[in-house]
Amino acid sequence: MQPNSNAFDLALAYPQWQGSGRHQHLARGAVAAAAVCARFAPLAQQVPVSTAEGDGHGVRRWNAILEQFRDAQELLARSGARRVLTAGGDCAVDIAVIDYLHRVHPGLSVIWIDAHLDANTPETSPSGSFHGMPVAAILGRAPAPMRALLSAPIDPARFRYFGIHVGDDGDWALRRELDLQTLDPARLPNGPVHIHFDLDVLEPAEFPYLAYTDGDLRIDDAVALVRRIADAGDLVGLTLTEFSPANEQDAQEGARVIARLCEAALRR
Repeated sequence: MQPNSNAFDLALAYPQWQGSGRHQHLARGAVAAAAVCARFAPLAQQVPVSTAEGDGHGVRRWNAILEQFRDAQELLARSGARRVLTAGGDCAVDIAVIDYLHRVHPGLSVIWIDAHLDANTPETSPSGSFHGMPVAAILGRAPAPMRALLSAPIDPARFRYFGIHVGDDGDWALRRELDLQTLDPARLPNGPVHIHFDLDVLEPAEFPYLAYTDGDLRIDDAVALVRRIADAGDLVGLTLTEFSPANEQDAQEGARVIARLCEAALRR
């Protein structure tokens, strides 16, 4: 199948690395992922990588993260896009994207495909790494300066996990508190839906280009799942994160899988 440029209005390059605790190869992965996404939608100016330093609000490298968040919000608002394909960067890039899409599509559902729960808050995180906090943030638990810039939180009833099995005590506690459910593939959302796809959900024997190797989802099964979600509902967003190839050859190999996921998300 040839890529359909009408599938997404915008491909957003968001190469933030500061949220990750293992960021050595994320920049290379973000460049490669953006090149793939640009084949499936018009590529916007990328969110600039901040050089700001300093921690804050219980988050490591907070000043850079907040600066990039503000820049992403501005880019998205100027774009007027209704369907966004995003190349990360660490998992926390999706906070700005999901908030934007939620403003455009008030009934937005979010499917979080990841090996990790990503539901810590600054108070519960043992590391202070923000890529472990985006689920909490989109559900209303972002640090105060970011929370003031966000719209209404995602309704927990419109949030579904898939692939999770790794988390800290704080992750599991928030999941219990908000009763966050796992996706039933037989009951997929039929309205506007956004997929967060952390590549570390994949089986590392098949996709080894990762900083965290906790996943067990086969590539073919992942592609099939994205296709089923796109067929069942109105897929208005797909964000791909945590691509961490150690060299250019790995970047090229991993990019082929990213292209398969993007193709699976095309409107039919």
